[in-house]
Amino acid sequence: MGDRLGRRIGVLILAGLLGCQSTEEEPKIFPSARPATSGTPDTLGSGPTLPTDRSGPESIETVARFWEAMPTGVTVATFGRIFVSFPRWGDPVPFTVGEVKEGKVVPFPGPEINHLIPSRAGETFVSVQSVVVDAKNRLWALDTGSVEFGPVLPRGAKLVCIDLSTNSVTKWIHFPPDVALRTSYLNDVRFDLRKGPEGTAYITDSSALAGGIIVVDLASGDSRRRLHDHPSTRAEARFVPFVEGRELRRRPKGKATQYLAVAADGIALGADGRRLYYCPLASRRLYSVDTDALRDESAVEEEVAATVRDEGMKPASDGLESDTKGRIYASAYEINGIVRRLPDGTYETLVHDPRVLWPDTLSLADDGYLYFTVNQLHRQGEYTGGADLRKKPYTLFRVRTDGQPVRLK
Repeated sequence: MGDRLGRRIGVLILAGLLGCQSTEEEPKIFPSARPATSGTPDTLGSGPTLPTDRSGPESIETVARFWEAMPTGVTVATFGRIFVSFPRWGDPVPFTVGEVKEGKVVPFPGPEINHLIPSRAGETFVSVQSVVVDAKNRLWALDTGSVEFGPVLPRGAKLVCIDLSTNSVTKWIHFPPDVALRTSYLNDVRFDLRKGPEGTAYITDSSALAGGIIVVDLASGDSRRRLHDHPSTRAEARFVPFVEGRELRRRPKGKATQYLAVAADGIALGADGRRLYYCPLASRRLYSVDTDALRDESAVEEEVAATVRDEGMKPASDGLESDTKGRIYASAYEINGIVRRLPDGTYETLVHDPRVLWPDTLSLADDGYLYFTVNQLHRQGEYTGGADLRKKPYTLFRVRTDGQPVRLK
């Protein structure tokens, strides 16, 4: 009975995360959401205009190629060290966190912690979706605790801190089952080390069954869910993006097509840390929320939701990033590129290249380069009716910008 139940829950999570059929109408702008106070109104509501190509897309450079598992997360440390994550989505994954050295990737901080041992999910990596370097040049690995979108393993969902001066783990933060739900999929994370004794982390949960934002006190390890199943953290109903000239839906072999339904995914802190920006993957809207309200333990959900703003239209995107000039970068998977939102709410195209087949995570480095992974996610069998159309290698690119990363300490 237990095995059958576990398999059933795994199927439900996979269907929810990658797409599910829905008969609901597309949600309207919710009453608690405040419209953006800056930007040019677009034709669909308050907020910025759609992207404009002001100066022309920049040339991209290849940093590394990956011939085994598909990558998702990427981050660059102060001294130029590059780290990448490879979640266990079905492909063979020899290690789920790696460091790129001279164009090749090696397990980090070593092979032992990367060896999947379900019975020791609390002390080894299960499936790391994101890696992020904070303002103290420490690497944080966000572990979903879930293999192939199955149920989160006990103590598997966690945030792990690695000291880059010694390459050793210094902190494990495990999320209780009422924070990282059994159906959760922890996606991306950002840090503000000024808030709290040792800082605060903000994490998106992209599960279509119940999206949300998780707030973590890095000193105590205490965590809580915010905006649980809120309209801004949900996928848009009946959402259909277009990638490589065709509509993208979940197309399981021998079954009816299903709408894409991935919830809160991309996340970025504003330059001053006062607002947290985020977006569902299955959406063309950007949202933000007041970070003081997120952290306030005494605030009820209605009070937090009252600080949410609908920031308007943008291209459908996966990862987000920000810079010290108040600009927000978005990996625009429908146009094989990357766009950048300016402080006045308008957008410009930074990258537009046919090689950019599903840009995933973005990471702005101290040298001004924006690094991003390209993993052909939309060509997996789940979206094609069973045929895996991905062509290796997967790629880590970078593009030069005039921006500096937001490192709050």
